[in-house]
Amino acid sequence: MSKQIVAVLAACVAMTGGLLLAQQAPQPAGGAAPAGAAAGRGRGAATAPPPITWNSPPLPDGPMVYETGLVRPIRITATKGLNQPWSMAFLPDGRILVTERGGRLRIVRNGVLEATPVEGLPAVAAQGLAGLMDLALHPRFAENSLVYFTYHKPAAPAAGAPLEAGRAGAPAGGGAGTITLARARWDGTRLAEARDLFSAIPSGNASRIVFGRDGMIYMSIGYGDPPVGNANPEAAPAQDPNSLAGKVLRLKDDGSVPPDNPFVGRNGYRPEVYTLGHRNILGLTVNPETGAVWSVEDGPNGGDEVNALAAGKNYGWPLLSFGRFYLGPRVSMQPYRDGFEPPVVFWVPAIATSGLTFYNGDRFPEWKNNLFVGGMRQGEVPRSGHLERLDFNDKWEELHRESLLRELQNRIRDVRQGRDGLLYVLTAENDGALLKIEPGTASTK
Repeated sequence: MSKQIVAVLAACVAMTGGLLLAQQAPQPAGGAAPAGAAAGRGRGAATAPPPITWNSPPLPDGPMVYETGLVRPIRITATKGLNQPWSMAFLPDGRILVTERGGRLRIVRNGVLEATPVEGLPAVAAQGLAGLMDLALHPRFAENSLVYFTYHKPAAPAAGAPLEAGRAGAPAGGGAGTITLARARWDGTRLAEARDLFSAIPSGNASRIVFGRDGMIYMSIGYGDPPVGNANPEAAPAQDPNSLAGKVLRLKDDGSVPPDNPFVGRNGYRPEVYTLGHRNILGLTVNPETGAVWSVEDGPNGGDEVNALAAGKNYGWPLLSFGRFYLGPRVSMQPYRDGFEPPVVFWVPAIATSGLTFYNGDRFPEWKNNLFVGGMRQGEVPRSGHLERLDFNDKWEELHRESLLRELQNRIRDVRQGRDGLLYVLTAENDGALLKIEPGTASTK
């Protein structure tokens, strides 16, 4: 293992309290390690076993053809050159906006990555697992050209310290960046008039956003692990209704609080909170049949789960889980309890879930209303990233679970359906790629 990778892993442990997802850190231009990624900054006691190091193989240059359980074959083409891509949004003119965790916004046009990043982003605190996160277009984008995104806002500089130049990297003030929702106007080539709408908490964890059918923004705020052997998990921040950690928030498109949120006016509860008891949500999507917001949430070593979110409900973390802490002890002996919502789907061992979408297009009729979930590694072992397809009965109970793209041995960060009815996937690699999945033909086998 290189010194650079060791340093990045050490910084991730320090920032997330051992919430390691085997994620390679984003690399700024020139290949230098992100500022602050220095060894020797851990908390002392180990929170995870030594990682297994085995870098993902490069993707082939040409189209890839594979067979799946229902669609035979599929054809995959890769747009390479991205660095830790995190999210994507599809513009009406066919271009694809892609965020890179290191703090850059990129454009893919007709399968080609434009060399120059998009201008107009604010400064991003890209350290460890933090950085530029999710991306979503306003439901009335054709009228208002508004682009929404979440990012880690740099900490304020220490008193007397000079302001740091540059857009990405470690903030001059040090410390974890604050998870922030922002929006900007897309002028056709760049972001203009970017401004923050809502700042949550300093955290090294992730944040996803999605617009619901009600026009509101649902925004996740990740939370990590309590200490192993914690005698009072009920007091964990994810269970505290007056804390934003481990929650899904519901906000208006201007960042304000809707008056019909479940805890508005209730003493001791943050009015932004929609659901509580979450660990680290790495995907949000809308069920095309029911309109409910669904999430995919990383457990520790086991206990990844998909949840159908409902206003005011508690999803149990860290009181209830199918997982184990990274060093082996069970998180909970009770995976279910009255008063808490059970997951729709869970994984043991963990697949390090990241990104999910329902397919409702016409290019893959066999996959209609199937759920696709990205995975970065299975059972804590590298080169096991893949995409999972799940289908359900009319009560949304799981029927089949199929692993796709295992042949690529790459970590999957996000999956979305494009305006063209095809599936698009981002690989969570320093040498990352946007994958386009389309139906193959008999001649491509």
